[in-house]
Amino acid sequence: MSKTIDITTTQNVTIEYDLAPLRERALAWLLDLVLVIVAYFMFFQVMLFMLGDGLLESMGWIMIMWLFPFLLFFFYNILFEIMNTGQTPGKTALSIKVVRLDGKDPEWSDVLLRAVLHLVDSLFSFAVIGSLFIKTTPKSQRLGDMAANTTVIKIQGLRSQFRLNDILNISTINNYQPVYPQVRNLGEKDMIFIKTVLLRFQRFPNQAHHEVVEDLVSHLMPLLEIDQRPRDRIEFLRTLLRDYIVLTR
Repeated sequence: MSKTIDITTTQNVTIEYDLAPLRERALAWLLDLVLVIVAYFMFFQVMLFMLGDGLLESMGWIMIMWLFPFLLFFFYNILFEIMNTGQTPGKTALSIKVVRLDGKDPEWSDVLLRAVLHLVDSLFSFAVIGSLFIKTTPKSQRLGDMAANTTVIKIQGLRSQFRLNDILNISTINNYQPVYPQVRNLGEKDMIFIKTVLLRFQRFPNQAHHEVVEDLVSHLMPLLEIDQRPRDRIEFLRTLLRDYIVLTR
């Protein structure tokens, strides 16, 4: 059974995510490691071509060539997790990503902490320490995750990953009269978030998701200048989606 985690977003709404299992994280790490090794081999060949036998005879160059793969692995993770919002090529291939436990995207300081401790979690310990912590901690966190307040979640098939086109695929009603024209004050990301909550509620109609819906309605009411709380919360959210489609198409 896969482990899950509740993350409260910046909109003060809690959403449940599936944590990436150890196997998928390990495969992503191995794929990243292979890419780093390939890049190092190419660099070594270029340096050998430029310096010839001098590369292998100079103690200084030998030290650099020994240290370079560790530095490459270190900056590889930093670069991709910053530029690709928590995903290295390996994580992208396995459909997993790094997220902060407060619902925000990882910042450079978080990524730096994860990269520093990645050397301990994986390279220096042959992945034993990282695997042990991922397997045994409630939020599947290795040491780097604990220090940076992050974890890794699955995004393949994740209901929160939608594009605007997914929303526009909802069928509209001819001559439909919008109920909440002020929905135009919201944006595409807000609509994606509303649809995410609806789909999660449909998939897991439990008490936790009832509370998520209630929190979302409470958050939307002042934004839409609605004084009376809607009686049917789910239909209210569906109506907002329909209104947005009709008014923005």
